[in-house]
Amino acid sequence: MTPAPRSSQVGVGEPAPDFTLDDQHGRPVTLSELLRERCVVLYFYPKDDTPGCTVEACSFRDQYEVLREAGAEVVGVSSDDVAAHGAFVARYNLPFVLLSDARGSVRAAYGIKRTLGLIDGRVTFVIDREGVVRHAFSSQIRPKKHVEEALRIVRSLAV
Repeated sequence: MTPAPRSSQVGVGEPAPDFTLDDQHGRPVTLSELLRERCVVLYFYPKDDTPGCTVEACSFRDQYEVLREAGAEVVGVSSDDVAAHGAFVARYNLPFVLLSDARGSVRAAYGIKRTLGLIDGRVTFVIDREGVVRHAFSSQIRPKKHVEEALRIVRSLAV
């Protein structure tokens, strides 16, 4: 399923576009299926094994159990292929799935722009179990802040 591209980023209160992408094992993962179990922290990042993306992934790894206990699943998305994701997960012992958006269709459906027209944007969405975006945070240069913001919102949803 390929959602339609958007001219602007998906906003708070809007439905999150559903999608299916392959994970680091080549298995299809569908957003709506994940939402049946818990809310989703969906983070888009530029590229595996780059400094900022590694910091971000390891920050999500280090807070993963806290996020799970608060009721969320973490899912990372980049244009890297399945093999690159598999190596990245193994190298940094990441406990969550990374999805391959090689064509950029999901990034386009969420309206995520490139930074300076060159680098894929770094945006994190918190999506509630009804599939509604409850928070969006965009910062190319503050990768750890994505985790802090996500945890704050996930905790507020659990109240």
